[in-house]
Amino acid sequence: MNLPLHLVFCGTPRFAVPALETLVRAGFAVDLVVTQPDRPKGRGMEMAMSPVKQSAHTLNLPVVQPEKIKNNLEFRAQLEALRPEAIIVVGYGRIVPQWMIDLPPLGNINLHASLLPKYRGAAPIQWAIACGEATTGVTIMRIDAGLDTGDILKRREVAIDPEDTSETLAPKLAAVGADLMVETLSELRAQTIQPKVQDHSRATLAPILRKEDGQVDFQRSADEIHNRLRGFQPWPGAFTQFRGKKLVISRAKVAESAASSVPGSLVVEGARLFVVCRDSSLELLEVQPDGKKRMPARDFINGYRLQAGERLG
Repeated sequence: MNLPLHLVFCGTPRFAVPALETLVRAGFAVDLVVTQPDRPKGRGMEMAMSPVKQSAHTLNLPVVQPEKIKNNLEFRAQLEALRPEAIIVVGYGRIVPQWMIDLPPLGNINLHASLLPKYRGAAPIQWAIACGEATTGVTIMRIDAGLDTGDILKRREVAIDPEDTSETLAPKLAAVGADLMVETLSELRAQTIQPKVQDHSRATLAPILRKEDGQVDFQRSADEIHNRLRGFQPWPGAFTQFRGKKLVISRAKVAESAASSVPGSLVVEGARLFVVCRDSSLELLEVQPDGKKRMPARDFINGYRLQAGERLG
């Protein structure tokens, strides 16, 4: 019987938790969990553990939380003493230094939430939805010195439902990726995987989201705006301006052209509210005015007594 493969697991967000838990259930020896330091969170700004740290505690796994890793001699000595056969990296949030890349014989193995080389970068789930993709997936790759440029070990496609947001798609990808990680490590150990070099000419980027990405431009098509609204949940969301104040569009759907051709114009039809876009319109289902709670379109229409010709933006 083979001895368990010894691993170090580096991860921080909820997306990484299924991979950690699945590896432990599959019998891999996770000798150390590395995660980001506790951060202040919420209105009270109390220190909060990362989802991966919480999971590690439940699994009774040792945890370290170095603030920096590149030139951290104590952390380096700790990993070198463990002599892991592979280092697993899932949303850790730090650039892996060369000494870590060189340490384990099977390499640093990363779960990335896209079909590389498409959507390299920090926000692959969000940008895949925002760009209107019908499918995405997960890639297991061996980390090198570049940004998501390492050799591909395994990939698996996942369909994007028309109503998926980044919040609903992420758990699906995390579950698929966790199982694929187990398959990959088993095949790496058996030396049955043939790594594939990425076609760098086909690479696209998924940069970290900025607040301004949530600003709605009604010169875009209704489909584009709706896709960005779905992709940019929960942050930065989709927002515009109404009567000089911020208005968040919480839920919407693509509709036929409303009775106006001016992008940003509001059109009221009974209890239904539409905003004109470049090619057609969006029906606003739920909005959140500045300083208020989310409300259905009917309440917004009645509460703000919308006037003919009013515009958003």
